[in-house]
Amino acid sequence: MSSTPIIQPSRGSYLMPSFENARVEDAMRVGIFTCPPETSLKDVARMMASYHVHSVVVTDMDGEGESERPWGIVSDLDLVRAGGPDAADRTAGSTANTSIITVATDERLEQAAQLMSKNDTTHLIVVQPGSGKPIGVLSTLDIAGVLAWGEG
Repeated sequence: MSSTPIIQPSRGSYLMPSFENARVEDAMRVGIFTCPPETSLKDVARMMASYHVHSVVVTDMDGEGESERPWGIVSDLDLVRAGGPDAADRTAGSTANTSIITVATDERLEQAAQLMSKNDTTHLIVVQPGSGKPIGVLSTLDIAGVLAWGEG
Protein backbone atom coordinates (compact mmCIF):
# COMPACT_ATOMS: atom_id res chain seq x y z
CA MET A 1 0.00 0.00 0.00
CA SER A 2 1.41 3.37 -1.04
CA SER A 3 1.75 6.24 1.40
CA THR A 4 1.86 8.80 -1.41
CA PRO A 5 -1.24 11.01 -1.25
CA ILE A 6 -3.49 11.20 -4.28
CA ILE A 7 -3.62 14.77 -5.49
CA GLN A 8 -6.85 15.93 -7.10
CA PRO A 9 -7.22 19.07 -9.21
CA SER A 10 -8.87 21.91 -7.31
CA ARG A 11 -10.39 23.24 -10.51
CA GLY A 12 -10.65 22.07 -14.05
CA SER A 13 -11.19 18.45 -14.89
CA TYR A 14 -9.51 15.35 -16.06
CA LEU A 15 -11.04 16.11 -19.47
CA MET A 16 -8.89 19.20 -19.94
CA PRO A 17 -7.04 19.16 -23.28
CA SER A 18 -3.35 18.36 -23.40
CA PHE A 19 -0.91 21.26 -23.29
CA GLU A 20 -0.18 20.84 -27.01
CA ASN A 21 -3.89 21.15 -27.89
CA ALA A 22 -4.99 23.69 -25.28
CA ARG A 23 -6.04 27.27 -25.93
CA VAL A 24 -5.77 30.17 -23.50
CA GLU A 25 -9.51 29.91 -22.80
CA ASP A 26 -8.99 26.34 -21.52
CA ALA A 27 -6.69 27.49 -18.70
CA MET A 28 -7.48 31.16 -17.94
CA ARG A 29 -9.27 32.56 -14.92
CA VAL A 30 -12.32 34.61 -15.88
CA GLY A 31 -12.53 38.01 -14.22
CA ILE A 32 -9.92 40.53 -13.15
CA PHE A 33 -9.23 42.12 -9.78
CA THR A 34 -8.53 45.80 -10.39
CA CYS A 35 -7.67 48.90 -8.44
CA PRO A 36 -6.88 52.54 -9.27
CA PRO A 37 -3.26 53.73 -9.05
CA GLU A 38 -3.82 55.56 -5.75
CA THR A 39 -4.85 52.37 -3.90
CA SER A 40 -2.59 51.76 -0.92
CA LEU A 41 -0.22 48.82 -1.12
CA LYS A 42 -1.79 47.49 2.08
CA ASP A 43 -5.20 47.36 0.35
CA VAL A 44 -3.65 45.60 -2.65
CA ALA A 45 -2.12 43.04 -0.28
CA ARG A 46 -5.52 42.56 1.39
CA MET A 47 -7.13 41.90 -2.00
CA MET A 48 -4.51 39.30 -2.86
CA ALA A 49 -4.75 37.59 0.52
CA SER A 50 -8.56 37.71 0.74
CA TYR A 51 -9.21 36.38 -2.75
CA HIS A 52 -6.14 34.13 -3.04
CA VAL A 53 -4.89 35.79 -6.22
CA HIS A 54 -1.32 36.53 -7.23
CA SER A 55 -1.91 39.78 -9.09
CA VAL A 56 -4.09 42.88 -9.17
CA VAL A 57 -4.45 44.93 -12.35
CA VAL A 58 -3.93 48.67 -11.95
CA THR A 59 -6.37 50.65 -14.09
CA ASP A 60 -7.07 54.24 -14.96
CA MET A 61 -9.85 55.94 -16.87
CA ASP A 62 -9.62 56.39 -20.63
CA GLY A 63 -9.32 59.84 -22.18
CA GLU A 64 -13.08 60.38 -22.09
CA GLY A 65 -13.42 59.14 -18.50
CA GLU A 66 -15.88 56.48 -19.62
CA SER A 67 -14.10 53.19 -19.08
CA GLU A 68 -11.18 51.74 -17.20
CA ARG A 69 -8.10 50.61 -19.06
CA PRO A 70 -5.37 48.44 -17.58
CA TRP A 71 -1.87 49.92 -17.53
CA GLY A 72 0.05 47.78 -15.04
CA ILE A 73 -0.07 44.80 -12.72
CA VAL A 74 1.03 44.48 -9.13
CA SER A 75 2.15 40.86 -8.84
CA ASP A 76 2.81 39.01 -5.63
CA LEU A 77 6.53 39.34 -6.33
CA ASP A 78 6.16 43.12 -6.84
CA LEU A 79 4.40 43.24 -3.48
CA VAL A 80 7.18 41.30 -1.75
CA ARG A 81 9.85 43.53 -3.32
CA ALA A 82 8.00 46.65 -2.14
CA GLY A 83 7.70 45.40 1.44
CA GLY A 84 9.69 47.17 4.09
CA PRO A 85 9.57 50.27 6.23
CA ASP A 86 8.13 52.54 3.54
CA ALA A 87 5.52 50.02 2.30
CA ALA A 88 2.75 51.85 4.17
CA ASP A 89 3.39 54.93 2.03
CA ARG A 90 3.41 53.08 -1.30
CA THR A 91 0.55 52.82 -3.76
CA ALA A 92 -0.44 50.38 -6.48
CA GLY A 93 0.65 52.91 -9.09
CA SER A 94 4.12 53.30 -7.63
CA THR A 95 4.53 49.54 -7.16
CA ALA A 96 3.19 48.17 -10.46
CA ASN A 97 6.43 46.90 -11.97
CA THR A 98 4.85 44.18 -14.05
CA SER A 99 3.92 45.34 -17.55
CA ILE A 100 0.60 44.63 -19.21
CA ILE A 101 0.98 41.91 -21.80
CA THR A 102 -2.18 40.65 -23.45
CA VAL A 103 -3.15 37.42 -25.12
CA ALA A 104 -6.41 36.49 -26.87
CA THR A 105 -8.63 33.67 -25.64
CA ASP A 106 -8.19 31.74 -28.87
CA GLU A 107 -4.37 31.75 -28.84
CA ARG A 108 -2.62 28.43 -28.31
CA LEU A 109 -1.55 27.95 -24.70
CA GLU A 110 1.94 27.04 -25.86
CA GLN A 111 2.25 30.48 -27.50
CA ALA A 112 1.05 32.16 -24.30
CA ALA A 113 3.69 30.27 -22.30
CA GLN A 114 6.36 31.40 -24.75
CA LEU A 115 5.11 34.99 -24.42
CA MET A 116 5.43 34.75 -20.62
CA SER A 117 8.95 33.36 -20.92
CA LYS A 118 10.06 35.94 -23.48
CA ASN A 119 8.76 38.83 -21.35
CA ASP A 120 9.80 37.35 -18.00
CA THR A 121 6.31 37.64 -16.53
CA THR A 122 4.00 35.29 -14.66
CA HIS A 123 0.66 36.86 -15.66
CA LEU A 124 -0.99 37.76 -18.96
CA ILE A 125 -4.20 39.75 -19.36
CA VAL A 126 -6.63 37.74 -21.46
CA VAL A 127 -8.64 39.76 -23.99
CA GLN A 128 -11.55 39.01 -26.26
CA PRO A 129 -10.47 38.53 -29.86
CA GLY A 130 -11.52 41.49 -31.98
CA SER A 131 -12.58 43.89 -29.22
CA GLY A 132 -9.45 43.59 -27.09
CA LYS A 133 -11.61 43.89 -23.96
CA PRO A 134 -9.88 42.40 -20.88
CA ILE A 135 -11.88 39.44 -19.54
CA GLY A 136 -9.46 37.42 -17.43
CA VAL A 137 -5.96 36.50 -16.39
CA LEU A 138 -3.65 33.64 -17.33
CA SER A 139 -0.93 32.77 -14.84
CA THR A 140 1.92 30.30 -14.76
CA LEU A 141 -0.09 28.29 -12.23
CA ASP A 142 -2.95 28.02 -14.73
CA ILE A 143 -0.51 26.63 -17.28
CA ALA A 144 0.84 24.22 -14.66
CA GLY A 145 -2.71 22.93 -14.19
CA VAL A 146 -2.97 22.03 -17.87
CA LEU A 147 0.44 20.39 -17.80
CA ALA A 148 -0.62 18.38 -14.74
CA TRP A 149 -4.16 17.43 -15.68
CA GLY A 150 -4.43 17.76 -19.47
CA GLU A 151 -5.48 14.53 -21.06
CA GLY A 152 -5.96 15.15 -24.62
